[in-house]
Amino acid sequence: MQAPDWYDAWCEEAFAAFTAKQQRMDEAHRLGSWLRYDYDAAACTLTFSDANGPRLVGDIQVLGSIGAGDWLWGWGNAKLPPQSLEAAQAVRAFGAENGVEELTSDVLHSDDPAELGWMLAAIAARIVEAEGVYSAPTEDGTVYLLIRSFKSVS
Repeated sequence: MQAPDWYDAWCEEAFAAFTAKQQRMDEAHRLGSWLRYDYDAAACTLTFSDANGPRLVGDIQVLGSIGAGDWLWGWGNAKLPPQSLEAAQAVRAFGAENGVEELTSDVLHSDDPAELGWMLAAIAARIVEAEGVYSAPTEDGTVYLLIRSFKSVS
């Protein structure tokens, strides 16, 4: 299956917009400066804390993860709770409607899975109009968490 003619240009636009979104999100919420973060896929939250406890909570969805040479969409991971996959399912539906195989295949192989992960994150952020994406290390790779919104915790 070949992607539609418009898809490459659309992806480039998505990545440019995503880069700007990520910069705004990082500046507004200082994501790299927190003492710790914790995500809870079942609760769909990403919590950033300082020495006094939680300070910022993001409403998240799990997009997918990378390992050594591959990307696994969230819907392809049976360990993830269904409520954390609504955004990934929306991306899958967009892919099915538009004939984009990389958005409907559970697993994608790549020589550079991190680059692929960020490109797919940009595509997903455009489709679901997300605030941005946070990547978090796991035992065997990285998980990509789509952020819908943030709220401060007092």
